[in-house]
Amino acid sequence: MESAPQPKFTNPFPCASPSPRCPYPPESKAIRSTCRGFRAVCGVSRRRAVSEMALLGAATSCLNLLAATMPVQAAMLEPDVIRYRKLDSGVKLEDVVDGEGPEAREGDLVQFNYVCRRANGYFVHSTVNQFSGESKPVTLPLDGQEMIRGLKEVLIGMRAGGKRRALIPPEVGYIDESLQPVPEEFGPRRSLLSHAKEPLVFEVQLLKVL
Repeated sequence: MESAPQPKFTNPFPCASPSPRCPYPPESKAIRSTCRGFRAVCGVSRRRAVSEMALLGAATSCLNLLAATMPVQAAMLEPDVIRYRKLDSGVKLEDVVDGEGPEAREGDLVQFNYVCRRANGYFVHSTVNQFSGESKPVTLPLDGQEMIRGLKEVLIGMRAGGKRRALIPPEVGYIDESLQPVPEEFGPRRSLLSHAKEPLVFEVQLLKVL
């Protein structure tokens, strides 16, 4: 009884030349180059070469996935500040609520409440008590004599009842300890001025233009 013919298989990792150890015929230069890249030469098992190819394929897939997700993750991590409009002084602000009535102009006397935080969200000071809701609004002229320049630029153009959120760089912030607004109490005042050399976030509500 004649035995069934044995199927012929093509060697996926051919050697550069036939030898007793590797009887498969030589292939194209491109294939030989690929084989050498994975060290698939005579004396190295095909199982090891296949394993190395599988590892490389998995690594390539991971890198492709990482490259695809990085822009999305970067977009998610971008702070909200990218939605603000930036003034020439470096102040970045956003209109949260539009007020009513005439706009505040430079030189006007205004009354407002504010919450001050560090750029990382850490609370510094507020004219509104967070527990009782009682407020101690500030009344200041919109000039460069008493008020920090950055906050003055935020208030100019606001209307009564309006709210703005702004990131004020230190260059237009508390460059002098005599500038307002600062808390009257020693502790809150000290806390605020201790962060004078870093950007501060102000949430401002204009109450009146006097």
